[in-house]
Amino acid sequence: MNRSQTVETVIVGGGAAGLAVGYHLTQRNRPFVVLDAHQRIGDSWRTRWDSLRLFTPAKYSRLPGWPISAAANSFPTKDEVADYLQAYAIRFEMPTRTGVGVTGVSRRDDRYVVECGDERLEADHVVVATGANRVPRVPEFAEELNREIVQLHSSDYRNPAQLGDGAVLVVGAGNSGTELALEVSHSHDTVLSGHPSGQVPFKHGPAMARFVFPIVRLVNHHVLTMRTPMGRRAAHHLAHGEPLIRVKMQDLQAAGVELLPRTVGALGGLPVTEDGRVVEAASVIWCTGFRRDFGWIDLPVFGADREPVHERGVVVGEPGLYFVGLPFQYAKSSEFLPGMGRDAEHIARQIAARSPGQRRQAWMSVTKMARAPISHNSSMTL
Repeated sequence: MNRSQTVETVIVGGGAAGLAVGYHLTQRNRPFVVLDAHQRIGDSWRTRWDSLRLFTPAKYSRLPGWPISAAANSFPTKDEVADYLQAYAIRFEMPTRTGVGVTGVSRRDDRYVVECGDERLEADHVVVATGANRVPRVPEFAEELNREIVQLHSSDYRNPAQLGDGAVLVVGAGNSGTELALEVSHSHDTVLSGHPSGQVPFKHGPAMARFVFPIVRLVNHHVLTMRTPMGRRAAHHLAHGEPLIRVKMQDLQAAGVELLPRTVGALGGLPVTEDGRVVEAASVIWCTGFRRDFGWIDLPVFGADREPVHERGVVVGEPGLYFVGLPFQYAKSSEFLPGMGRDAEHIARQIAARSPGQRRQAWMSVTKMARAPISHNSSMTL
């Protein structure tokens, strides 16, 4: 390694979860640095599809200490969220380094080593805030489709202009799949393939924001937690898919979207559903989700299922290592803006309890370090 620097806490990931931890560490005068592979804070939102909006109303879509600038019962766009995250980091003067990809986390003696290309940071604490699902998942048989078919994963889709002329097959009937299918149906004949995991029994919109969402938030934040039997059952059930929230099956039917069973293979270069139907599609959008990628963490902190073993984000058997932003980390709300702040405060409290003194000098040092250039060779997207 060319250079080695020391900091009390390294937060890997400058999204909402990482910034929430940063806020609570700032309130406790704890020194830290946030590393993010994107060129700007908020870019993980800016690069998503153009029409994306939050499901939660603005009044609840906030990080601790500062609200998002949008009408209370509106649903912020992805660019509004991105700009909010960037402004949030600036407002609280967080030491952030962008364009820095973390390639490894390991332990050396009593410190963690965070590798960033040719540089490494040594830390007492590491907070993994990269999000739960990072690597797009596409079935292997996608390679068997005709080369003329335009194929996009939902993470690469921006708008219908990317699609070819002719019918579009959207694979995956979750929330992203149904939203994209409805959007594409305005300009293309559209087929949606998959089995939705139910749908919420009320219409999404301003009325929901005023009257229904406060109840939903109460349940997701305080009832469906890992401390309650109901919450633990919900965590197991939701691992198999979320119910449809904004776009419902009747909306798709009204828009003329054809609904088919799951796509399971290819025949003659065309996609085939589980009932044997061959779909003559000119474009395919894979709304087939993501998989977790924690292979860059070289520590014995994972169970047989390769999931981190933790108690409310605190890693069992590896003091000083934490996760934040995981699905159902503590409650149903943990993965979303309304719930990240509480989990982040819990993690910051654990860090402060393990850290001797205030180390004001260290805080000033890391703030200065954050403004310095850093060499990087990004191999992991945060």
